[in-house]
Amino acid sequence: MNDGAVGVLTAGGDCPGLNAAIRAVVTRLAAESRTVVGIRAGWAGLMNDDVTAIGRDDVRGILWKGGTILGTSRLDPYVHGDGVISVRETMDRHGIGSLIVIGGDGSLRTASKLASEGIPVVGVPKTIDNDIAGTDVSIGFTTAVQIVVDAIDRLTTTAEAHNRVMVVEVMGRTTGWIAAHAAIAGGAEAVLVPEQPYDLPDLGLAITRRHERFANYSVIVVAEGIDTPVGTTVRKGRDMYGFERLGGVGNFVASAIENLTGFETRVTTLGYLQRGGTPTAFDRVLATRLGVRAAEMAIDGVTRKMVALKGRKIVGTDLKAACANPRSVDPSLLRDVSWFLPLADIES
Repeated sequence: MNDGAVGVLTAGGDCPGLNAAIRAVVTRLAAESRTVVGIRAGWAGLMNDDVTAIGRDDVRGILWKGGTILGTSRLDPYVHGDGVISVRETMDRHGIGSLIVIGGDGSLRTASKLASEGIPVVGVPKTIDNDIAGTDVSIGFTTAVQIVVDAIDRLTTTAEAHNRVMVVEVMGRTTGWIAAHAAIAGGAEAVLVPEQPYDLPDLGLAITRRHERFANYSVIVVAEGIDTPVGTTVRKGRDMYGFERLGGVGNFVASAIENLTGFETRVTTLGYLQRGGTPTAFDRVLATRLGVRAAEMAIDGVTRKMVALKGRKIVGTDLKAACANPRSVDPSLLRDVSWFLPLADIES
């Protein structure tokens, strides 16, 4: 058992459900009269000694709120600091004996490195991209999908009114989980994802036949990380932390579709809308269950583990293995939406 204070932080991109997870961690630890130290702005809080005691009263009324009361950033001790040295001094100064890291694959890889250097760590998976291999679902994913589906519902009515093709660009740097699920739930005609090559002439032909036979609109969902029709990825420079920014491939796809079909084509890029707002009930429940189990692991002195949803159960899994490689979209999921492609063209 670890008797020191437990530090909790949210690192990397924000997503709906983070506050629900923080609330669960603090509430469970408070029930055991354990001291909780909230770390502000992700890893930056440990690197810059920006922490605060956080108790039960501090997390009342935050279950439904988006964002994170602790703040977050993309600062990384191994990229922007001296690794474990960057965080150990703050931990020692405040008596932090273990860390609960609520993060995506990059943040959890950093957590795994710290664990290998002697920092007790428990990881909690959060990312709207849903690409962490060690869990069936990550915090924030279902809310992001619902936001996209709501947008598709609205875009469909205006597309139908004007006999247009609507291209909806969603987040998904290396995987297409949001795009695939939203396309199915929103009734899109096709989805383009990083995992699967696509053929725009085939798509253009399918859209043309659809409009000739029975429909006067089409909706195409594309993930931001797909290559353009000429085989390049659209990049928008780097952010202040040096990480590459993507976005804009929908414009290339829309232009190509319009040229191939002659149909007026419009683009909607949802961007950061997918990260914001109130989490769905599913995300609130998932975040709460993961947070409670992470707190219990910290109490028991467990380290190098990530809490995860497997089927209907919350389990502990090896942290390093859980975030070693992104989890790609199952090809069978693409079969359920990419009806315009011969099945043989979708890798199984």
